[in-house]
Amino acid sequence: MADRARIFCKDEVLTYSYLLLYIALSSGQIFFNKWVLSSKEINFPYPLGLTLLHMIFSSVLCFLLTKVFKILKVEEGMTTEIYVTSVMPIGAMFAMTLWLGNTAYMYISVAFAQMLKAIMPVAVFILGVAAGLEVMSCRMLLIMSVISFGVLVASYGELNINWIGVVYQMGGVVGEALRLIFMEIFVKRKGLKLNPISVMFYVSPCSALCLFIPWIFLEKTKMEADASWNFPVLVLTLNSLCTFALNLSVFLVITHTSALTIRVAGVVKDWVVVLISALLFADTKLTVINLFGYAIAIVGVAAYNNHKLKKEASRGSTEESESSQPTVTATSSNSK
Repeated sequence: MADRARIFCKDEVLTYSYLLLYIALSSGQIFFNKWVLSSKEINFPYPLGLTLLHMIFSSVLCFLLTKVFKILKVEEGMTTEIYVTSVMPIGAMFAMTLWLGNTAYMYISVAFAQMLKAIMPVAVFILGVAAGLEVMSCRMLLIMSVISFGVLVASYGELNINWIGVVYQMGGVVGEALRLIFMEIFVKRKGLKLNPISVMFYVSPCSALCLFIPWIFLEKTKMEADASWNFPVLVLTLNSLCTFALNLSVFLVITHTSALTIRVAGVVKDWVVVLISALLFADTKLTVINLFGYAIAIVGVAAYNNHKLKKEASRGSTEESESSQPTVTATSSNSK
């Protein structure tokens, strides 16, 4: 009995440690990116170049960990056809999300960017309905309305709103929504199960290529012409390593907990980012209207997550019942 209680306590401590690690890394990475892009000390105002560096670093590190040192394992089953038709669109949308999201930090505060991200379920649902993956219902319409209203109120309460930054952030939201839709269409329907490490291994090189092409036209010339910027090797290496560690922490949380746990942790992380950014950055001025609107949006996001989890649970039970049904049907057919 004592051994069982000791094991249970150990598992609980380990689970909460992974959750705290995920929240700390996710929040810290957002602040780290903001600091690198906007800090006069670092002087690296190139969001596209920073995102490209992250993907190159992730690609190299994934290759070393999986193929050279073989510390981690990549899921098998990837084919050229799946990579071209599935992974490449996902990689392109992932690159778009990171690029536009990082660029938004150049124009708007971290807190406001986080508030705008709350509209993500609305974008995912609308695109899901268009793709035939979601069904419109009164309940979902109500949830989407609550989220949208909350984001609108939070935006109305923003004192120094910059519409260029809003457009970049919304572009990043659309890119992430498309990535999730593509994951549903291209990967799940083909029966390919990929853990986060495998996703990083396959997607990172594709995303790096998708970022490299626009970087040549949009930032390469500026970086060559601007003699004032420097390349702080240690800072950018640590920044890229934090990005990789964040993705690894997601893998650990999913492995040791559940989808509900990481979604709840994500909501907690969002509030942590909003509140801490008000203390760290001078460009963040939170108002009562900001917080009230964001609270409304978070309620809608929580309702959406709960709806999705119930849907996934019912789908899983349906698949289990269907998996036993063919055996019965086959038997009756043979008997005839």
